[in-house]
Amino acid sequence: MTKYLLISAIIAATGGFLNGYDTGVISGAILFIEKSFQITPAQLGLLVSSISFGAVIGAFLNGFIVDRIGRKKTILLSALFFFVGSILCFLSKNINMLIFSRVFTGIAVGVVSFAVPLYLSEISAKENRGKIVSFFQVAITLGILGAYFTNYCLSGFNNNWRYMLLFGAVPALILLLGFLFQKDTPRWLILKNRKEEAAKILEKLHNKSSKDEIKEIEATVQNNNRIKFSKNLIKPFVIGIGMMFVQICTGINAIIYFTPTIFKHVGFHSDSSALFITIFIGIINFLMTFVAVAFVDKLGRKPLLYIGLSGMIMSLTVLSLSFNHNGEFIKYFAVGACCIYIISFSMSLGPIALLLISEVFPLRFRGQAMSIAIIFNFIFNFITTGLFPIFMDKFGGLITFNIFNLICILSIIFIFTTVPETKGISLEELEKKYPTIG
Repeated sequence: MTKYLLISAIIAATGGFLNGYDTGVISGAILFIEKSFQITPAQLGLLVSSISFGAVIGAFLNGFIVDRIGRKKTILLSALFFFVGSILCFLSKNINMLIFSRVFTGIAVGVVSFAVPLYLSEISAKENRGKIVSFFQVAITLGILGAYFTNYCLSGFNNNWRYMLLFGAVPALILLLGFLFQKDTPRWLILKNRKEEAAKILEKLHNKSSKDEIKEIEATVQNNNRIKFSKNLIKPFVIGIGMMFVQICTGINAIIYFTPTIFKHVGFHSDSSALFITIFIGIINFLMTFVAVAFVDKLGRKPLLYIGLSGMIMSLTVLSLSFNHNGEFIKYFAVGACCIYIISFSMSLGPIALLLISEVFPLRFRGQAMSIAIIFNFIFNFITTGLFPIFMDKFGGLITFNIFNLICILSIIFIFTTVPETKGISLEELEKKYPTIG
């Protein structure tokens, strides 16, 4: 891995940090927003899921801009939206304005959630593509950890939730300034017939002759890059949308968004103690993502998915039971279950779901196809996080978390029967090896 490739990947991954921060920060902020505005469970669900609604808009816009203006300008646009959205959240005077501000921030989340993985996959070589794309998930988990730490540190201040949401403007500014000096991806440049520029960037990225790689890329590029649906596209969309369902509907954002709330339900009564323990969840989430980075190109995608989902099933079972039993020690079982769940998700579905959707679609319209998959990701997210507080209020934790458990079991069956192993295969070779995918 060249120094230039590493620096480019780290700068791009700042978008993942922003994604994670704006995902994680609401978990602590809602403890204090509820007190400021006296909101109902339905309003709480709408507030938390509003960022996903905005993300649907952002992902939809991506289909029109990422293949037209390029990966670089698309990521710059997302940084600007993150910056403005954070300021709007800080200035919100009522719950409706706050929901609108979170929708605005969500647009940036929707843009960056596939523009950055797409950028990372297209600047990397097949030998390290899994590691490079996983930078995005590592950055997301670091952003979540940063949000949890910020929430705890600000928990004792007045108007603390405003500053929690405002601090997202700092990494947004870093991404905006850093990406001004980056180049677009070689594959997009070839798509736009800028072959000489692409060759120079490829050689700089991989420190070797680019002739063979350019030939591979050119062989997959067609002049018409608009999606024309055919039977050959059914399977990649089933895989892409299916993996988005598996990633979200197995409960990850219910855990991430509502961790302090869950801990208060099972026996941690003060806001500060719930927020403090949440920091350890964030640390585990961050550290375990490196397991996926280390093994995704060695063990392969599917073995890690099987291991991760098995751990999630075990932890969700324990967590669901903790809502149905009393006793001082029960809350520590719930903490342990959340830790195992995060460990399992971070080493599997977290990075691998996004990696797979950056691999299974043909290059000539990969941006548009990924955008469609990401739209479904955020639709699933909007539904899951919007319904979670309502389900918890009406049915309790036992039933709610066992619904996630059932989805985990069905997900293993889906992956076993439908998802291909893409380890060690170049993006161009995938189109030849799996004609039903390319």
